[in-house]
Amino acid sequence: MFLAALPAWGGQQLQRCLSCHPAHYADRGTCSHCHRGNPASERKNIAHTGLRAGEFVRFTLGDPAQKKEGEHLMEQLACRRCHITAGRGNALASNLDGAAARKTAKEIVLSIRQPVATMPKFGLDDERITILINMIFAGSEGRGVEKAAPVKVHFNNSGNKSEDIFSKKCGSCHRIVTGHLGALGSGDIGPNLSGLLSPYYPKTFKNRENWTSHNLGDWLKNPRAIQIWTRMQPVLLTEKEMAELVAIFPVSTEPAQ
Repeated sequence: MFLAALPAWGGQQLQRCLSCHPAHYADRGTCSHCHRGNPASERKNIAHTGLRAGEFVRFTLGDPAQKKEGEHLMEQLACRRCHITAGRGNALASNLDGAAARKTAKEIVLSIRQPVATMPKFGLDDERITILINMIFAGSEGRGVEKAAPVKVHFNNSGNKSEDIFSKKCGSCHRIVTGHLGALGSGDIGPNLSGLLSPYYPKTFKNRENWTSHNLGDWLKNPRAIQIWTRMQPVLLTEKEMAELVAIFPVSTEPAQ
């Protein structure tokens, strides 16, 4: 947002952006308040460092319809089953509040279009990616740079995959990101089960219920008693194996809001 030039005195920083760009939304603050960048420099490569293009700062306009659409998309994609955004979610992958402070919009766009191993390929069009990034930036406002150590996800766990119960019983059809075993499973036939037992996983159990350890047990015993048209076959587990499987799924300590 490029605004009327501010004086270099009185604690205000001169907005040199206006030497190239016309002012707009002058009632909303300084250029860098929305677009970031370095407004104190006239050198383009410096001034545009970390710059956010207009399409990625729509959230600053406070449009209720856009916010509602963004929240619906965030819930539909179940981003919080692996990521923390707006202070909520599972810490299984990168904290998006911290990523918004450290990375450019282009870098985040690329991570969505070319996801790392185990992250679902959403196949979003440009407009929905723009909506999603606006939600990530909006959620990070006022939270500062992430202070916690970066989340480390081990995608190559070949030394353990043959031993854990998920890989042996579920991994041929499903994938999951765990907090202590890293990424498990190699199948794409079934849905990604990361965060299954947390409140951030889609409510895909019968009657739009959350998945719980009890519901998971019922499902594994007889999937077609829950969803008559499912292609999944029963998975018979001992009591010990069931306890081991449940322990693999991370459970968020943060209630979904």
